[in-house]
Parts: sequence; C-alpha cells; structure tokens
Amino acid sequence: MQPIRTQSFPIYKANPTFSVPPSPTKNRLPNLSLAKSETMSSAAATTKGGRGKPKSKAVSRSSKAGLQFPVGRVARFLKKGRYAERLGSGSPVYLSAVLEYLAAEVLELAGNAARDNKKNRIIPRHIQLAVRNDEELSKLLGGVTIANGGVLPNIHQNLLPKKAGKGKSEIGSASQEF
Repeated sequence: MQPIRTQSFPIYKANPTFSVPPSPTKNRLPNLSLAKSETMSSAAATTKGGRGKPKSKAVSRSSKAGLQFPVGRVARFLKKGRYAERLGSGSPVYLSAVLEYLAAEVLELAGNAARDNKKNRIIPRHIQLAVRNDEELSKLLGGVTIANGGVLPNIHQNLLPKKAGKGKSEIGSASQEF
C-alpha cells in the first residue's frame, strides 16, 4: 500500500523579533478593522441572507393603531394571565383602545371637577366627584373605593329644616284630626 500523501502548507509563526517595515508605496492593504465595520453596517441594513427589502425602523403596534396605551404590554398581560388558550392579534389593540378611552373620560371629568374647585392639579377627591356624578361611570365603578376620595355632598330631605309658609300654622297633619 502506498501512503496517502497530504498537501503540506508552510506554517507561519509570529516572530516577535521580526517586524516588517511599512512600505513607502500607496498600495498597502486597508485596515482590517475598518473593513470589518463597513461590512457589519452594510449587513445590518439588509435582511437575513441578503434577500428581501432592507429593514426599516421598528414601528410599535400602539403607533400603528394610533393609541397612547401600550398594545404590546397589554398583549403580554393577556398571554401571561392565561385567560384563554389562544389570543388573537386584534384583541390587545381593542382592549388598549377601550382602556385609553376610559382613562381619557375619567381624566376629562376629573379635570373639570378640579377646575370647578379652582385647582390646577387633579387629586383623588376630584376623581371621586367625577366618577360619582357621572351615571355610567358610577355604575361601572359602583363597588370601587377611591382612597382619599371622600363622599358626595348630600343631605337627606328629612333632615333639612321645614320651610315656613302657606299660611297654616297648625301642628300635625290633617290625617290625625278627629
């Protein structure tokens, strides 16, 4: 049998005492670190494998829907809450829109209550007044206690002083006369 011949290549080892002086010509190799960074930036602009359109800046689902509330966070909470086995893509968007509407409604009414009290800052009392004076919000938040909200100003009719007038000064009612 003949031995298998392998092709041998010369092995170059770094020699610390040997250094190559820079050549005076302009035909030198470019700096490898520059070439590497340039290829990295061009690769980042293209998609995986160099196919398809270059990637544009990421756009959040909240901005796509025109919302201020975070759609991604609501989706995460819905998934982690295990409310259903599967979750549609439109459900966190819809829920975010509903939550944003409710928050805007409460804040608008609380701002009006603060302005009525000649205040620039909304406090829990203003939220309480806003919620309890609105029929629908009062029904929605009927079982909710707002801390430091107080109560609505209300005096029962039987506790108010009786109005004097109508010319009768008799004590008692007509049903008690014999």
